[in-house]
Amino acid sequence: MSDAENKPSRTMRPCPICSKLSTQEDFPFCSERCRKVDLNRWFTESYTVPVVETDDLDDDDQGGL
Repeated sequence: MSDAENKPSRTMRPCPICSKLSTQEDFPFCSERCRKVDLNRWFTESYTVPVVETDDLDDDDQGGL
């Protein structure tokens, strides 16, 4: 048996970068290029996770931690 036969089949989805159908080799992307575009966006901090700032809490309000 080849490696392709041993891999579980994934549903083809639109690539998150260009919206073409994804491939088995580059899932969830359609190509190596789109994988690299996504990686670059992470490295340049284009993707961010929203955070709630809690600077208004005093040290006394933290219960002695």
